[in-house]
Amino acid sequence: MRESDRAAVRALHLFAGMGEESFEALVRGSFLQTFPASVELLRQGDRADFLHVLLEGTVELAASSAGRETTVALVRPVTSFILAAVLRDKPYLMAARTLARSRVLMIPGEAVRTTFAADSAFALAVVDELAGAFRFMVREIKNHKLRSGVERLASWLLQAVDAEGRLQLDFEKRVLAARLGMTPENLSRAFATLGSYGVSVNGRTVIIDRRDELVRLAHPDPLIDQV
Repeated sequence: MRESDRAAVRALHLFAGMGEESFEALVRGSFLQTFPASVELLRQGDRADFLHVLLEGTVELAASSAGRETTVALVRPVTSFILAAVLRDKPYLMAARTLARSRVLMIPGEAVRTTFAADSAFALAVVDELAGAFRFMVREIKNHKLRSGVERLASWLLQAVDAEGRLQLDFEKRVLAARLGMTPENLSRAFATLGSYGVSVNGRTVIIDRRDELVRLAHPDPLIDQV
């Protein structure tokens, strides 16, 4: 692992407070790989053999049942996934696939569990990470149950656009639809509705011209949105 990659991993909250000896033992058996887009990194239901750390790219976490599939989350660097399954040595509840060229560090699950038992600083960071993941899921449930599809899209756009109100999607719109709990058709209709609020779409480019109007529609809530 390159020193710059090692530093990026070490700087993560999950690993920052642990002892140097513990960190070295943790990553000693790990390996870093580069994957092209559309590669399945792990399958739902497989045993959690590795903790994955995304250093570059975008990863989609997805779940399926009875022939249906949905996007649970989009992972951006630098962050780890999926910690809970690794810590409990249980099957993954989600699949993971790359949406773009991605570099991923894979840390053996056994090393994670051994270090958790041996290094108290790492154990505390794991608890904090899992608590954050729980709060994220509660926010997601509230977002889906308390907002319409149009409101969810408006809220997501407000958080995703840059300071100039522009966004370049780096994944297909079907992924965004699944992420927001919508069908592609409903997403298209929602974008059409937002046209009257100053939102224009050209391919994967989204522009917000009248942010204030979109804010009034979305009703941003710090107990739902990541602000």
